[in-house]
Order: sequence, then C-alpha cells, then structure tokens
Amino acid sequence: MIENKLLRAARRSSLVALAAATIAGAPLAHADSIPNKTLVYCSEGSPAGFDPAQYTTGVDFTANTFTVYNRLVEFERGGTKVEPGLAQSWDVSPDGKTYTFHLRHGVKFQTTAFFKPTREFNADDVVFTFERMLDPNQPFRKAYPVSFPYFTDMGLDKLIAKVEKVDPYTVKFTLNEPNAPFIQNMAMEFASILSAEYADQLLKAGKAADLNQYPVGTGPFIFKSYTKDATIRFDGNPDYWKPGAVKISRLIFSITPDASVRVQKLKRDECQVMSYPRPADIAPLKLEPNIAMPSQPGFNLGYLSYNVEHKPLDKLEVREALDMAINKKAIIDSVYQGAGQLATNPMPPTQWSYDKNLKSNAYDPEKAKALLAKAGLANGFEITLWAMPVQRPYNPNARLMSEMIQADWAKIGVKAKIVTYEWGEYIKRAHAGEDDAMLIGWTGDNGDPDNWLGTLLGCEAVNGNNFGKWCYKPFDDLVQKGRTTSDQALRTKYYMQAQQIFAQQLPFSPIAHSTVYQPVSKKVIDMRIEPLGYARFDGVGVQ
Repeated sequence: MIENKLLRAARRSSLVALAAATIAGAPLAHADSIPNKTLVYCSEGSPAGFDPAQYTTGVDFTANTFTVYNRLVEFERGGTKVEPGLAQSWDVSPDGKTYTFHLRHGVKFQTTAFFKPTREFNADDVVFTFERMLDPNQPFRKAYPVSFPYFTDMGLDKLIAKVEKVDPYTVKFTLNEPNAPFIQNMAMEFASILSAEYADQLLKAGKAADLNQYPVGTGPFIFKSYTKDATIRFDGNPDYWKPGAVKISRLIFSITPDASVRVQKLKRDECQVMSYPRPADIAPLKLEPNIAMPSQPGFNLGYLSYNVEHKPLDKLEVREALDMAINKKAIIDSVYQGAGQLATNPMPPTQWSYDKNLKSNAYDPEKAKALLAKAGLANGFEITLWAMPVQRPYNPNARLMSEMIQADWAKIGVKAKIVTYEWGEYIKRAHAGEDDAMLIGWTGDNGDPDNWLGTLLGCEAVNGNNFGKWCYKPFDDLVQKGRTTSDQALRTKYYMQAQQIFAQQLPFSPIAHSTVYQPVSKKVIDMRIEPLGYARFDGVGVQ
C-alpha cells in the first residue's frame, strides 16, 4: 500500500515538475532586462557567514540562501509548496528509497571578482554539495571542518546511503529507508547547491574557509561585499535561469539591530523593507501614508528551553514548577501586545497533526513551590536564564520576557541570572550546552511536522537545535515512525502521541505564537511574507 502511494506521488511530482520545467525553458534573463533599481533592506542582525549548510537562523538564511543560492527543489514564494529548482523533475522508486533528479540545463554559476566559472551547473556540483556533508573524509571537508546542524538534526547523515552521478544531468540519491519528508527537506536551506569548481579552486589555493565569506551560487543575486555589523551588498544576477525573476539591480542589507532605528530609516526611505517591528510600533506604522503593513498568523513558536543535562533541570518536577510559575498571559500582553497567541504545543496550530486537545499547565505559583519542595528544593536554587539579543518573529522582546520570567521565578525562590551574548555567539554557546534555561524559538522550515518534533526534540538533534539536550526514546521512536511512512493519517497518529509525551515530560515551556508583520514602503512591488521565516527578494521590484 505504501509503495503504491509513493509511486503515485512520485509520478504526480514528476508531471508537475515537467510542466514547470517546460515553462522555465524560456530564454534566460539578460543584463539589460534588470531594471536599474536599488532596494535597501533594514535587517536585524549580522549573518554568522554565507555557507547555508552551517547555520540555522533566519538572519543567515535571508543573507545567503535566498540571495546567492538555489536548491534542487524550492519552496514557492510566500508558501510551503515545493516546486522544481535546479532539478526540473524527479522520480521516486516504488520502495520509496531511491530519488532520481533530472537537472536543468543551461544554468550558470555566478561570475564574481573572486571566481570565474568555466562550465555550467551539472551533477558534479550536486554530488560535491552532499558528499561534503555526508563524508567526514571528503577533501574539502577535511580542509574546512565544520558542522552541518540541520543535516544531522534531521538524521540525513544516516538516512542517505549514497549520492551518485548517473550522467552530467542526472543524480541519484539512495536512502537507507523510506522518508516521507525527503522532498520537503531537499528544499531547505542546508541543501543549497555549491559550485564544485569553486570549491576545488579554494582547496588548491589553501583557502577552503573562504567558501563561508565569499559565496558563489546560481541564485538571483551576486555577492559583492560584506562589512560586518554594517552592510551586505549584492548585484542582480544578469544570467539568472528564471526569466524575469530579478527586478532590482542592487540589493543592500543595512544591518540595524535597533528596531526603533529600523522604523526611522523606513520612514525616511533610507530602507524600503524592514524586519520585525516591535509590537508598540505596529499601530503608528499603519498610519504612515507611504508604508504598507501586511500581516499573517505566524508559522512559529517562542519557547523557554530547559537544559536537562544541568541539575536540577533533569527533574521533571523542577521543569513543571518553573513552567507553572510563569505568568504567560502577562507575557503575551506585555511582550506581544496583542499580536501573540498562547502556545500549548511544540508546533503551531496551522501545522497539520497539531493536537488541539493538549492543555498547558495553569499559572500556579503555590503548586510550583510544592513541586520544588517535592524535588528537595524547598529553598529554591540559582539558575542562568539566557535572553536573545535580537528580535525574532517568535519573540519580539526577549529581554523584557526574561525579566518577567525572572520576577515570576523569584516568587517561588528561584534566583535567575539573565545572560546574553551577540546572536552568533548565543547560538554557538547554546549548541555547546552552556545555558541552564534559554529563550529561543522556531519558525517552520518546510511545512512538515518532523521539522518541529524531530528538529527541536529528536535524539539526533541533541547537538543541534535540540537545545535542551533532551533525548527520550518513547518520543523519538514515534518521530522515527512518522518519518518512514507516507500515510498521512498514520503519521498524524504518531505525531499526536509524540505531542502528548512532550506535554508529560516538558523539555521546554511553549510560550507564544506571534502574528508576523512585514513593514514595507509602498514603492516596493510584490514583497511577500514568507511563512518559513526568512525574507526573499527574487520577484520583488521597486517603482
């Protein structure tokens, strides 16, 4: 039954892909077809680098993935539907374990000041991209040893048995077992295709690490320069393979961590798009005659993670006490200011398989004190509470939230010291497990439940985005079962059971889902809110 469904799905995806490929067979864009327009984006933080496979945050992905690179399959703009990318079609074997990608012809890698390609994109680039993540002994990986958190968090290092070049425009992926979200996962940022020729050039020059500083891809924008904490400059790609998708000749990121400064720049037309307004700025911005304020429910979750490897957070009673002591309604009123909804689950209500019957603990400081006493901590304890230095869609003001939690915990005798670091350092240290409790969150990457339950809570993700280091076999077994069947009803059953285990074990406290706002100058044409949490500028124009 599963095999037949997989085969039918494969045929459907290939037919859709072939239809789209026929449309995309039109002539490539030319330099003179890019309008001579500049768009400035006021972004909230500096990227940690430009190698998408290394990173997990929207700051990084906006700055590298959707500007410089493409993937074999891609998410449609403004949605989570997968469409053909550098692969114009694909087939899936009847057993669901072999995916064959048929690559697009005539795609050019970008010509930059530091690289001039001598050939077009082909199967060698796909094989190099994935072999670097799969094989620790791959020469480039040895020259530039980095971790690939998404790839390993989702278990793809164990799932993919091999990646083979069948011919210059055909690549075959063989999996160790069927994997329902595989195509969705291949549209994600870590799967951005690199140039094997550029990597070889860097390797020969002894500059492999430059891959992360001077990116080269097939995407809509060509990297020009980066001044840390100030600006990133891109030029429109005149050879981009999607005709008419590049509508601006210059794209500038003006890195502006202070939200109030971003608002002022937008009002003065110093930037035409800004990230993450503070809730207090939303109403005034709506009154501005030259600014539009589209919004939509966020596909996100802000939460408080507990590092279960640190005592006493390894005890369930302690996690429950900390959770019950937090006045979440007050946080939603003060931090989200009407643009947030109370979270009860480890995923948002718009995600299929969401268990709407799950209930969160009621705010109950007295019961929290009793639980601490039961855990042998009647006199409380000390803890570090990490607060993010940046605004995110899922948490518009982590500093205020941390101060409110600190005050709530003080009422039950828990003394919290608030800690923060620069964003890249914050994530790096959290991956290393230095925190006791930390504010963090997630915006869905691919529309699949596995992206929440597996990526944030799975055992394979303990050194990645599972910041709480929580590995619980009954939960993990359900996540693994959900991955290996294509039957959505059965997957839903597994994921609902997993959510119930989550609620019983409470490795993190869900706080809120936020409404996402995208302030944009009315001069900007067709800027879309991306449900998966990044900003994209392909297809975006300026009057």
